[in-house]
Amino acid sequence: MAIRSLHTQSPANDIDAAHSRRNASILLTLLFIAVYFCSLFSPPLLDDADATHADAARHMAVTGDWVTLYVNGIRYLEKPPLPYWVTAIDYHLFGFNVFATHLPIAIAVLLLALLARAWARRAYGERAATYAALGVLTSVGVFLFTRYFIPDVVLTLFLGVSLYCFLLGLELQSTPLLYGIYVALACAVLTKGLVAPVFFIGSVIIYLWLTGEWHRWRELRPFSGLLLFLILAAPWHILAGLRNPTEGHPGPIPTYGNHYGFFWFYFINEHVLRFLGKRYPVDYNKLPGYLFWSLHLVWLFPWSLFFPVALQQAWQRWKLFHATQVPMLQRLRNLDFTGKSTLLLSIYAAVVLVFFSISTNQEYYTFPAYLPLLVLTAAALARAERNSSKETRPSRWLTGAHAFYAIIGIGVAIALAYGLWTARHLPFEPDIGSLLAHRGVGDYTLSMSHFFDLTGRSFAALRLPAALALIAFALGPWIAWRLRARRRDFASTVAVALTSALFLIAAHIALARFGPMLSSQAFAQTINRLTKPGTAGASDVIYLYGDQSYGSSIPFYTGRVVDLVNGRSSSMIWGSTYTDAPHIFLTNQNLLDTWGKGPRKLMFVPLEKRDQVDALLGNRQYLLQELSGKALITDRPMPQ
Repeated sequence: MAIRSLHTQSPANDIDAAHSRRNASILLTLLFIAVYFCSLFSPPLLDDADATHADAARHMAVTGDWVTLYVNGIRYLEKPPLPYWVTAIDYHLFGFNVFATHLPIAIAVLLLALLARAWARRAYGERAATYAALGVLTSVGVFLFTRYFIPDVVLTLFLGVSLYCFLLGLELQSTPLLYGIYVALACAVLTKGLVAPVFFIGSVIIYLWLTGEWHRWRELRPFSGLLLFLILAAPWHILAGLRNPTEGHPGPIPTYGNHYGFFWFYFINEHVLRFLGKRYPVDYNKLPGYLFWSLHLVWLFPWSLFFPVALQQAWQRWKLFHATQVPMLQRLRNLDFTGKSTLLLSIYAAVVLVFFSISTNQEYYTFPAYLPLLVLTAAALARAERNSSKETRPSRWLTGAHAFYAIIGIGVAIALAYGLWTARHLPFEPDIGSLLAHRGVGDYTLSMSHFFDLTGRSFAALRLPAALALIAFALGPWIAWRLRARRRDFASTVAVALTSALFLIAAHIALARFGPMLSSQAFAQTINRLTKPGTAGASDVIYLYGDQSYGSSIPFYTGRVVDLVNGRSSSMIWGSTYTDAPHIFLTNQNLLDTWGKGPRKLMFVPLEKRDQVDALLGNRQYLLQELSGKALITDRPMPQ
């Protein structure tokens, strides 16, 4: 079999391969520790999705309710429970902190790198395996979209495992691997819903049609496998439906005591209507087509530099198909494991990308496509290096990639050097949020919108990360190019990965500097101090002006339900319509009626709402704390 020939080596070669594999393992371990593990301790949980999801897991850990998720006391069933189960267990082990929250995500990244390495090794060889794992650990998008608590990397892991079990299970006729398909797929459904089987089934159907392997469908254990899948995936959905039923007589717009229950909300609203862009409430957008496709060059940087290498090889293979007398479908049906892997990974990436190009989308929705794209790019790069070693000069495709990388490096280095030079005499300001321009480019819906808010003064707070990034881009691309020119291909590619790793470390330091702006932990600490049990402030009432996402880290770090003024919006609407929902939603008039009366009020006001609150309360507010434009106010002077 072709799959066995990949591993047929002499004893001497076995020793060299083992040594190379051990060195690669050490490199990958050090990169994971430096880039991912060391970043688990800062910054604090960020407002919006990060702390919102953490609050759901916190409630689960405190109450022991493993079926219905709650955020700030309100039902929250937009997402399946598996990531929250794991995080809730983490809280029991490590306490309620950022380390425990993000540890499962970091472990998922490591497992994804190991999966990429295992698949690429079996299909393309040891060098491609190392490059695939490096790609996962050092790609910008993988790092960026694991800085906060979203389940996409976990979904990518389980979908990748299910497809690998499918391909390898058929190849080896292994029953455990074939049942592994259904276990992994059930975990994927419990991670992010029905999109998982859509991607798996769509990819497998196209693959089986092209390869003509429909006749092997019985080998997939469809009936017993489906039963196993339902045993694992169905119970939570059934229990969630029973515990969160329809109340009243549902209408087109949810109202208190009059709405559809879990089954409609979860399966119709959060799946079908979200795909069609008709979800209620409408709080998701769709990236313009040019951004949707082109941003993948950013998310998969620096490995996207080698996309032209992969495309050039794909074009050569396409021409080879047409040059032979054998029909293309017949050739597809005689592929070895390497060819089958290339075909399945290509189909899978295309299914994910096309699906979300049609659906409403966020930047990170296409995360599952990162795995196949990185593995295919790693295979093409390893193949190009192998072919280039037989020629008198390096491949022009590889040289071109490094030339473009050097241009990017020079441009970034110049921009960073200019920023550092202009800020050389400015004092360090720990609250970087107060130094930003707040231009609102992209209305802050893009992951890097705040990049456009940087000013000369803000560079004074970013000297260390900017200097590290400057070193990375000034030296890394040049070193990689020189190594490539000297035919030290593996060292050159590793230099690209190390350059990216240093940049990602710098990016994390910068993110930590943005902590006061992106997180409200400091306000939660002040609230905890003022409302400490046994003190006069223990009975104080906590308000948050606007949607809970503006200050979602406050409920998490205080462990209290926070009343929301004008905050019955977005993800809070559905849960708030239940008759047993706590009455935490206040209007402006409610605020005016209670402000200055009864127990003392502490209200967190986000930057976006400061003007509204100033117009509403005027001089009836007393400032307790201010950071990055956000404020904590009270309704009466504090006792001295």
